[in-house]
Amino acid sequence: MHPLSLPPQPPLPFPAAQDYEQTVLQWAREVDPVHLRARDLSYGPDTQHRYDVFGAEGMRDAPVLVFWHGGGWTNGYKEYAHFMAEAIVRRGFLFITPTYRLAPGHRLPAAFDDAVRLLAELHRTVGQWGGDRQNLYLAGHSAGGGIAAMAALRRDALDQAGVPPDAVRACLPISGVMDLHHPCPQPGSLEERVYTTLLEHPSHDSLMSAISWTTGNRVPMLSSYGERDSSRVISANTRMHELLKRQPAPARLKEWKGLDHFDTHKVLADPAHEWYEDLEALFAQTRC
Repeated sequence: MHPLSLPPQPPLPFPAAQDYEQTVLQWAREVDPVHLRARDLSYGPDTQHRYDVFGAEGMRDAPVLVFWHGGGWTNGYKEYAHFMAEAIVRRGFLFITPTYRLAPGHRLPAAFDDAVRLLAELHRTVGQWGGDRQNLYLAGHSAGGGIAAMAALRRDALDQAGVPPDAVRACLPISGVMDLHHPCPQPGSLEERVYTTLLEHPSHDSLMSAISWTTGNRVPMLSSYGERDSSRVISANTRMHELLKRQPAPARLKEWKGLDHFDTHKVLADPAHEWYEDLEALFAQTRC
């Protein structure tokens, strides 16, 4: 049993999210620590600027998969993704699970800026764990999918942070929250929460949406969502895919039958799931 000592967070807003968190954190406790190379490494001054590293002994020049957790930008732990570690490492990847500053204490763009800060830190240091800083693959679930997409699409921010944009080889967001804009959010809804809790200013809703950053994209993108996902997630990913198809990099979109918003992450407990096969295929097609 892998012990977890996690800082308290506000309750998640609805039962399905609470059940998801309970499940994936229990799986994290059951992870065999044999592949855990380092825990709670710092990539910045805040207590939430932390990441964990999973890899195999003797790794050299391994591709690096960074996976950001979800939680609506207000909740979540890097440990949400620990259950994926064995399947990732077995495929020859170094696996990085970060956390980031959360709202409302740190409103957007804090989480997006943290993603760039993390990638800059990895570009400097990931070689000590056997990772190849020129082969970075970005992924995440829900809000984490939105963070991964923004990190891949904001080439100017990466360049300014000292990360060659071409080092990001592909992006694989899962049920990503890609569009924060809503013309008339209902009181008490998750959409209203975007404006009251997440954004520094209501007018930033489109600016903080990955769908607004697709022009000129050069990062291959494989996006996935569940057939029973939220209508907002399905609509935004579908519209974003139509924009990505018209950019220089290849783009694919997958719908996973029968899965809801949280199933799309939990299903990766199956190490033979097609998502892992797609990751391997993308690496074969895009590696430096």
